[in-house]
Amino acid sequence: MIDLRLLREDPDLVRKSQRTRGESVEAVDELLRADEARRSAISSFEALRAEQKQLGKLVPKATGDEKTALLTQTKELAERVKAAEAAVTEAEATLRAAQMAISNVVEEGAPAGGEDNYVVLREVGDKPAIAEPKDHLALGEALGAIDMERGAKVSGARFYFLTGPGALLQLGLLQMGLWQAVEAGFTPMIPPVLVKPESMEGTGFLGAHSSEVYYLPDDDLYLVGTSEVPLAAYHRDEILTLDGPRRYVGWSSCFRREAGSYGKDTRGIIRVHQFDKLEMFSY
Repeated sequence: MIDLRLLREDPDLVRKSQRTRGESVEAVDELLRADEARRSAISSFEALRAEQKQLGKLVPKATGDEKTALLTQTKELAERVKAAEAAVTEAEATLRAAQMAISNVVEEGAPAGGEDNYVVLREVGDKPAIAEPKDHLALGEALGAIDMERGAKVSGARFYFLTGPGALLQLGLLQMGLWQAVEAGFTPMIPPVLVKPESMEGTGFLGAHSSEVYYLPDDDLYLVGTSEVPLAAYHRDEILTLDGPRRYVGWSSCFRREAGSYGKDTRGIIRVHQFDKLEMFSY
């Protein structure tokens, strides 16, 4: 979530980031207006509350007509305070929605555009010359490692079975990656894959990416699309005393609706609704 202090001090940096992402620049100005409206609403509410407290001190000392007038004034002021408090609540909700609409500021030097506008920084090794190369699905089906047909039969499009050597390969790769991370100082974690709304929101997945997330309304829980979510929430609301970074590597199943990827990477298991992966996370 965008730091409001950064927004106030350098809105052009946030605008530049939005342009680089190919996202709305106007959203930055909407957030600035929402921030100002919230601060104004809080100021008005606090001024009325101060007036209300001052008036409350005068009523016990008054008598007769003066007291009657003060009581009438107190009642009217109470209504204004109530309305001002409601205005603060509304302004805070508007501000939060505006904040959620803006993605994190991109790293300086990141190429402009979406995932199709990548820039190759370097290539490692030589590409082998293969007369008739096969993609991962052709190889996986030939080896009995991937079964897309039965995955679709059981669960629908973008689901699959890893069978035999495919299942063993995935488990082997996950184990290899896990131990490499452990040797590098990471603590292994198997986190929950269902999280509360505040955990999902805190990692930015309920803003522009909310349509990609599976939600269980009866339980008010979300299925994670990456173990980054529970790992980020692991120390939520805690104050840590660190003499060095805390590093975690999470192994979990991940779930994504892929709502915005219709027609993209439909062959094979590149874009699917469920997969397992390792996520490294550092505090």
